[in-house]
Amino acid sequence: MQTAIPCTLMRGGTSKGAYFLAGDLPAEAGLRDQVLLAVMGSPDPRQIDGLGGATTLTSKVAIVSPATRDDADVDYLFVQVAVDQPRTDLLQNCGNILAGVGPFAIEQGLVAARDGETPVRIHMVNSGDVALARVPTPGGRVAYGGDARIDGVPGTAAPIMIDFLDVAGSTCGALLPTGRVCDIVEGVPVTCIDNGMPVVLLRASEFGIAGTETPRDLEANAELKARVEAIRLAAGRMMNLGDVTRKTTPKMSLVSPPLAGGTISTRTFIPHRVHEAIGVLGAVSVATACLMPGSVAHPLSQLPREAAVQRLDVEHPTGSFQVEVEVARRGDTLDVLRAALMRTARKIFEGKVFIPAHLWEGPRS
Repeated sequence: MQTAIPCTLMRGGTSKGAYFLAGDLPAEAGLRDQVLLAVMGSPDPRQIDGLGGATTLTSKVAIVSPATRDDADVDYLFVQVAVDQPRTDLLQNCGNILAGVGPFAIEQGLVAARDGETPVRIHMVNSGDVALARVPTPGGRVAYGGDARIDGVPGTAAPIMIDFLDVAGSTCGALLPTGRVCDIVEGVPVTCIDNGMPVVLLRASEFGIAGTETPRDLEANAELKARVEAIRLAAGRMMNLGDVTRKTTPKMSLVSPPLAGGTISTRTFIPHRVHEAIGVLGAVSVATACLMPGSVAHPLSQLPREAAVQRLDVEHPTGSFQVEVEVARRGDTLDVLRAALMRTARKIFEGKVFIPAHLWEGPRS
C-alpha cells in the first residue's frame, strides 16, 4: 500500500522542488521529515526512488499555508532535503524556490488573483522575514510564459519581481554577525555577512586560484575543499550559527574581479558542492558586501556610480545575477533598506506523489 499526497513540482529560479500545502503533510515535524525524505528518495546519491534530481538544487521542498501574521498573505517554510544523508535542514531560506510560492499560492486559492499583476506577501518562516512577490496574472490567471530570461535556465518565462523587506541579519542576528567587516579566520581574511543568507566571502587569490575555475575543477581540488571547510566551521561559530558541521550554512563564496562587465565574480560552495550559479539570497549578501569599504569584496568590485539604489551584477559560473540594493549611509555605517531582484518560475506537474504507507497513512479525517 502507498499513501498519495497532493504535490506540485515547480522550477523556481535556478532550483526545482516539490510544493505542498501544509495541511497535506504530517503536522509533527519528525514524521513530516521522514515523509519528505521518502518523497525525494533520500538518502541515495541518485535519489532514484523519489522526485529528487541527485543534487541539492533539485532536492528542495516548499510548504505553504495561510499566513500566521497580519502583514503577510501566506506562510512559506523551506526544507532542504539532503541527497545522500537521512536529514533535512530548515535553517535557511531559499530565494529560488520562493519564486514559485506566489504562483502556487494563487493557484491553490490562498490568494485571490487580480487582473494584470497580483502581489503576494510571503512570510518566510525559516527566518521570520517577509518578501513581496509580484506575480503576472493577466485575466486573473497565473502566466508562466514571457520574455524574461535568467542565467542558468534555458528559454524565457514570465518575470516575477521579488522585494526582500528587512532581511539583514535574519539568520545570524546582524548584517555583520561578528561586528566587523573583515575578520581573519584560519589565517585568511574573510567577510561574514547575512543579508538574507549567511555567507562567508573569501578572495580566491588567497588559495592560489583565479576564481574562474569550473565547479567541477573546484570540487576536484581536495586541498582547497579542506581549507574552505575548516574556515566554514570556524566562521559558523563566529556568526552565531553554532556547530555547522551538519548544516548547509554558511555558504562560502570565493570572489575575484569580474570577467564579463559585472560587479564581482563568484564561485560558491553550498557548502560541499560548488553551485553552478549562485543562490538568490546568497547573491544579495555578496552584492551587499561589495558596497562595504573594508570588505574582502570591495576592492575587487566594479561598482556603479554612487546612488541610493545600486544595481549590481554578481557573476557566477553560468552567467550573472542582477541585484538591486537600496542603502543609506550614516558615516561609516551602511543601512540596507531593501533588496530586490527578478526571478522566473514554471509549473512542471501537478498531481499526487506516492510514499510507502508504512511511513504515513495520510491525514486522518
